[in-house]
Formats: sequence, structure tokens, C-alpha cells
Amino acid sequence: MKNRTLFCSLTFVMLSSILISCSTKRDAIVEPKVILTPKPGPEIRINGARIFGVRPGSPFLFTIPVTGERPVKFEVINLPDGLGCDENTGQITGIIDNPGEYITTIRVTNRLGTKEKQFKIACGDRLALTPHMGWNSWYVWENHVTDKIMRDAADAMVSSGMIDHGYMYINIDDCWSVKPTSKDSSLLGEPRDKNGMVNSNRRFPDMNALTDYIHALGLKAGIYTSPGSLTCTGHIGAYNFEEKDVARFVEWGFDFLKYDWCSYGNIAKNDSLPELKKPYVLIGDILKNQKRDLVLNLCQYGMGNVWEWGKEVGGNSWRTAGDLGLSFEDIGAALFRDGFDVYSVNNLHLYGSPGGWNDPDYLLLGYLSNWKGQTVPTPLTPNEQYTHVSLWCILAAPLIFSGDITRLDEYTLSLLTNDEVIEVDQDPLGKPGYRVSKIEDIEVWIKHMEDGSIAAGLFNRGEKETKVTALWSDLGLSGEQNVRDLWRQKDLGKYKEKFSAKVARHGVVMVRIWPSFK
Repeated sequence: MKNRTLFCSLTFVMLSSILISCSTKRDAIVEPKVILTPKPGPEIRINGARIFGVRPGSPFLFTIPVTGERPVKFEVINLPDGLGCDENTGQITGIIDNPGEYITTIRVTNRLGTKEKQFKIACGDRLALTPHMGWNSWYVWENHVTDKIMRDAADAMVSSGMIDHGYMYINIDDCWSVKPTSKDSSLLGEPRDKNGMVNSNRRFPDMNALTDYIHALGLKAGIYTSPGSLTCTGHIGAYNFEEKDVARFVEWGFDFLKYDWCSYGNIAKNDSLPELKKPYVLIGDILKNQKRDLVLNLCQYGMGNVWEWGKEVGGNSWRTAGDLGLSFEDIGAALFRDGFDVYSVNNLHLYGSPGGWNDPDYLLLGYLSNWKGQTVPTPLTPNEQYTHVSLWCILAAPLIFSGDITRLDEYTLSLLTNDEVIEVDQDPLGKPGYRVSKIEDIEVWIKHMEDGSIAAGLFNRGEKETKVTALWSDLGLSGEQNVRDLWRQKDLGKYKEKFSAKVARHGVVMVRIWPSFK
């Protein structure tokens, strides 16, 4: 035991030295925050997903995402019975009783003209037909989250314009329920009422009022719990109360549930596949029987190759690795490890599809908690931030921002609201991208799109700017192709056999490629 302690101590010292060295190296890196995304013009542009899923009998809420000069007038042609559209807000609401696919036309008008877009409403047994987009409280507010913080976040999603680009979920993470062992009176209260229904702590005095507030803005509300008896931070979990807790979430009006493994590790008999699946099978079956749609996010860190069975148990997304921001200083390394490497080694593109998505964790941009009581800028360099968003979109991953949404600067907002980049993520074909070539630190990833085009990311994981080449032979293409830079929203011209670009350290050039018809 003494020798083991000495070994661990020496290992810790060596790792600390490495971390200090890496930290010093990263601190010396200075990159300008270059905004590549053009600002939206005054003309109407209809953004967001082109398909949306709902179950028969469930409340429907979808806000049409639109940029352009206000005021605008919204109209939706051929809406199914039971739905209506507010001409001033663009909120589509109501209930559809009859299953089916309904092809509608969104029409939006301002003083400069009218634009139209086809929009499919799929009423059936599948939700999340494109990856979810929204905000989560964890990586900025962690255990300090309150009712006011959530309302402020909802307000910011509207005032910043994120809602106009397809973001819709405002999700509470851990720390909303009672923490029985806390010395903080704001976290106390009766964990459950006399009927066993879960209660919120004193920081959340009225959950119904909170979700009503979020819904009135045209947004959706998400909540969090664990299949264990306690959450990761020691708040009341759902174990042995799963049906009652889901009933409570429905009563409160929530639309999204993050289900975090946490203390269930003390309940599972072993790490066998049946034990890993058990709590998620249970919650998935319960959710199917509700008269309200709750998108289900399985948060169990990739155990048991969850991507192989996450959709089968009712998951609409599943975490593929550990917390991207578990260590604030390690976010950059985790981005490459848990994003690029976990994904490519396990061929995760074979598993994501409409209704169920691989989830490599949240977008860690803007201001984040450094886990030392401070909120500070992300440690990701500007180039790494472009890489972060580009890769997530190519992977068809959920786009859940977890920085301080009330402190968005122009640079961070530009990363989150490039509609041509978001369109890659939200493509209705729903085919996640994959790596087609790797030469040392140079990688090319592609994603096939519904219209037959290809989105490609030319990534440089190296320490110096270098040229990256996408060969048509690697992409399954031939002949002359049109290439468009998605971040700059600029056509680059026609290319034969290949496309090359200079890519900065830890950076990306993201393009879309179509056949050239003369």
C-alpha cells in the first residue's frame, strides 16, 4: 500500500507538471476573434428544421425561426386540423389527433417581400426528427441555478435572436430538487408530497409558472433527474418513484428530460448490458404513455456502447463519452478526444438517425464556470471554437449551448447563429457525418445531405497552419463541383478532383459541395 501511494504521488506530480506545461503553452496562444458569419440582412430568411415530430394528442409548440426586418407576418398553409399559427409571433400551437405526415408551406412577409418554405409535420411515434437545439444551465451555473436564472435565459434566447435560428429548449440541469443534506436553506423543503410526487426546492417556488413563462415566449422547457436515489450533486433522484416523477414533469409542463446515471451506479448489480439498459428501458416506457411529449436524453457517458441501443430504449439522444467540461482546463483536449476520436473509433455515424442522436455533450462557448466559483471565458481558442461547432454540425449532434446566454458577445453569437452551418446539423436526411481521411493531424469529415450535396470539414489538429485537401475520390465524387464556404457564406468556385485550403492551428474550413451543371 505504501509503494502504491508513492507511485500515485509521483504520477500526480508528473501529470501536474504536464498540465502546467500544457497550460503555459495554451496561455501563450493568442488568436484574434475573427467573425466569419455575415449578419442577417433585412430580407426575410426562414431558418431552422424543415421537419418536426409530435405524437397524436400531445400539445404542439413550434416557433418559426425567421431573420429579417420586423415587423413580419406569419402564415402557414395546409396546417392539419387542430393547429393554428399566430400571425404576429409565428408560434404554431394546438393538438393533432390523427397520425400522419402533413406537408405545409410557411409564408413570411415583411415590407421587402415574401418568402416561403416547405415544412413537414410528422405526427406519429417519433420525436426529435432533427437534433435538438437549445440551452442548458450546467456549465455556467452548475449548483447555483434558480428560477430567475432560467427566466433570464429564456428572455436572452429571444432578445439575442437565437430563437430566430432554431434554438428552442431552455433546460434546467441538476440542483432544482431538494438536497436533504444541504446546509443551504434555499435547497431544502419536503422532497416529496404525501402522494410521493417530487417537489422542487425553494429556488424554484412554482415550476408551472416557470414553464408557462418559457412557453409564452415560444420556447420549450427541459428538466433533469437521475434514475438513482440522488442526482450527481446529492439532490433527490427518481429511484422507485419513476412514474410519479414523470407524471410530475408532465403536470409541470416540461418538454425535455435529461436522465443522468449518477447514483444508479450504486443500485445496478453489475456493469452488464441488461443492468446498464434497465433504468432507461423503464423511463422510456413510462414516457411513451404520457399525453405530453418529453424528448429523452440518456446521460450515461457511453457505457455499454449506448449508441447501439439508446434508440431502442426510447432515447432521443445519448451521451457518447464523459463530460466535455469535467476539467475546465482540459476542454480543448476533450474536444478532440471525445469528439473526433471516440466518434471515429466507434463508427458512431452508423447509429445516429432521425429520432435518436449521438450526443458528445454541450457547446462550451462564451462564459463558463471554471469550477472555482468564477465565470470566465471558455479556454477554447477562437479556432477551436469554430472546430467545435463545425464538428458538432457534421456529426448531427444536438446543439445545446451551455455558456452564459445572458452575456453573449458578437463573436460567440456569430458562432451559434450561422444558418448555413446550422442547416448541416438540421438536415432532414439525418445522416451523421464521418471521417473519410486522416494523415497525421489532418482530417477530412463529410456529411451527406438530403439534396445530394456534401458538407465537408477540413480539420487541422496540428500546432501550425497547414494545407488540407479533400480529394473527390475520398468523398465519392467525380467531375467538376461547386464549393461554398459555409462560415463565410461565400461561393468559392468550381473545382475538379479536389479542394484544398489553408487551415489554421486547431482550426477548420467548412464547405458544402454540389455537382456543377454546365
